[in-house]
Amino acid sequence: MTHSFVVHVPGSDLEPEPLSPEQIVSGTPEVTGKVVWESADRRQVRGIWQITPGVVTDTEADEMFVVLSGSATIEVADGPTLTVGPGDLVVLREGDRTTWTVHETLRKAYAINLG
Repeated sequence: MTHSFVVHVPGSDLEPEPLSPEQIVSGTPEVTGKVVWESADRRQVRGIWQITPGVVTDTEADEMFVVLSGSATIEVADGPTLTVGPGDLVVLREGDRTTWTVHETLRKAYAINLG
């Protein structure tokens, strides 16, 4: 069992999480991240994620996140276009197909629930 803890998200060191070349639409975006907690069954994950400017596609998990810095426009296929920046809480549904246009390096703290 893990004890309660605190993580300073803005200053956390992150590890490279290379994108698949098929995900990159334009630019040279780089992704870094860090899992700070994972449930024993690995169905719940909490962490920090960052992406540099560019345009990428993704298929989302059931996720809630808070943007700490940076900005992006997230186009959800057959859904809304979300403009996000510092302080925004965002909910993405599992299976959403998205296109992220990252304007300024974006850092978020997230909670993901896997099927």
